[in-house]
Amino acid sequence: MPYKEGNYYYYTRYISGVDYAIYCRKKSSLDAAEEIIADGNELAKGENYLNFYINVSPDETLACIIMDVKGRNFYTIKIKNLLTGEMLSDKIEDTRNGCEWTSDSRALVYAVPDKETLRVYQIYKHVLGEKQNKDILLFQENDETLDVYVYTSRSKKYIFAYSGRTDAEAIYYTEAQDPSKFTLIQPLITDMSYSADHAEGDKFLIRTNYNAKNYRLVEAPIKNPAKENWKDIIPHRENSFLSNVQFFNGFMVAEETAEGLTRIRIIAIDERAGYVEFEEPAYYASLGYNPEYSTNNIRFGYSSLTTPYSTYEYNAATKERKLLKQEEIPSGYDKDLYATERIMVIARDGKKIPMAVVYKRNMFKKDGTSPGFIYGYGAYGSSNEDYFDSNILSLLDRGFVYANTHIRGGYDMGGAWYDDGKMLRKKNTFNDFIDCSEYLIQNKYVAKNKLFANGGSAGGLLMGAITNMRPDLYRGIIADVPFVDVMTTMEDETIPLTSFEWLEWGNPKIKEQYDYMYSYSPYDNIEKKDYPNLLVTTGLNDSQVQYFEPAKWVAKLRYMKTDDNLLLFKINMDAGHGGNSGRFESLKEIALTYAFMLHVLETGK
Repeated sequence: MPYKEGNYYYYTRYISGVDYAIYCRKKSSLDAAEEIIADGNELAKGENYLNFYINVSPDETLACIIMDVKGRNFYTIKIKNLLTGEMLSDKIEDTRNGCEWTSDSRALVYAVPDKETLRVYQIYKHVLGEKQNKDILLFQENDETLDVYVYTSRSKKYIFAYSGRTDAEAIYYTEAQDPSKFTLIQPLITDMSYSADHAEGDKFLIRTNYNAKNYRLVEAPIKNPAKENWKDIIPHRENSFLSNVQFFNGFMVAEETAEGLTRIRIIAIDERAGYVEFEEPAYYASLGYNPEYSTNNIRFGYSSLTTPYSTYEYNAATKERKLLKQEEIPSGYDKDLYATERIMVIARDGKKIPMAVVYKRNMFKKDGTSPGFIYGYGAYGSSNEDYFDSNILSLLDRGFVYANTHIRGGYDMGGAWYDDGKMLRKKNTFNDFIDCSEYLIQNKYVAKNKLFANGGSAGGLLMGAITNMRPDLYRGIIADVPFVDVMTTMEDETIPLTSFEWLEWGNPKIKEQYDYMYSYSPYDNIEKKDYPNLLVTTGLNDSQVQYFEPAKWVAKLRYMKTDDNLLLFKINMDAGHGGNSGRFESLKEIALTYAFMLHVLETGK
């Protein structure tokens, strides 16, 4: 959807039959002539992979085009003159985690990784027209457990440097007009997370879990912003997790999670207060991109397992809600043909695990005969949202039941939900997923011998763990870019995702944590026994889970397993952690997953 920022309306569009987006804008009116900022299809010529995005300068005359053509998350920044269409001579290579413009549009601030560990640790300033080797180092993080990125405040007045790990952050700021030395807001403290922003005036706005497991919003004087001077704006609440806040002139909009569902709350001193109401039992709602500060209109996205992704505009003053756009399903789609249920599964330790289930009404009987597909993640505090995926319709139309789990390890049920699924409580994640799987079978949603499971990356660790723990429960398991060699990875500080993730998984230098990780590490717990059918995928250029992890896991499984079930291993030679780029190539990977399940069901393998 087009959005207004400054003097232009910005949007993306696609041409039928091609892979990549085209970034465009129109000045003042949507009826104006179109200007193409960047055409991904042109950028991708001669490349097997492309991930790219743009960042337009404050004076609206220039655009950064930020490209990765390998899938390893190393980006090159090029700059286009939007008035002439010409590319500047500037070229900034091997960057990561984005870049920000100075407010005078004459320079960029960007972050770079260590090329061996891929930990982002330095921030540079690049003045337009200079060579990259002349760029000025503004910040360096020497703590090897911390990863760095930069972002600009809501007011556009400050550039922040975030330096953090999975449990804690230190945030620094500098003037966006002339970035120089970064100033610390609050030193890093173990198990204390915070993020900072600035809307107006002489105060920073800080979201934090300090003395607030489910987070709160505080304000802090810019002259002395340390935690001793924090004052509550949105207090902590036991039954609601504060996941995001956007600031507007005269009010704020909070994105909250309660009982595994997202709520959008308007917070103001006048009548513009209250919640945006949603009717479905399970859904996904999220604040959209809202660049304008002085407006009553708020954009948010809404979706569910049966409702295609929809963009709404909500007026905070009148409470009027307007649908701007809903995803179209070209093959046709009738929402009423499908049904969603939200179930609270009682886990083995008494916790209630939210799980959303969707099926096609005329294809489903609750008699224990249907095939099933269950998905999970459960790590890093990432909530597993119940959003619409048109690809799943292909399974539902074949009689599958699809289940999406909200297991521990995410923020789905608040801060304690995350804590209860990491470090020395990580096995709760695996047990929750197994308990949800058993619920589907015991309550006759799914046939005992027709359940398939899927997860990727940290969710691939989940797949590896359940493969060892309950191989009898699943007909097949699809593990995408799986993190399965926990011990080797956590012991090797020279590879990515190690030292700054010790507080997510454990530090092998501490015996209690070593022993606990070893007790569930998928590679280290393979035994001589029968395993289910397996499809394992990885990418040669993956910088997050190196390809050799799933490769050695598969090799050991092939040596140890005592069954004749399928064990398929696919390495994408032209991609990284996210798989194929482009709309159509990525669909081939989904088709492979579905074909694997259908083949197993049809052949008995």
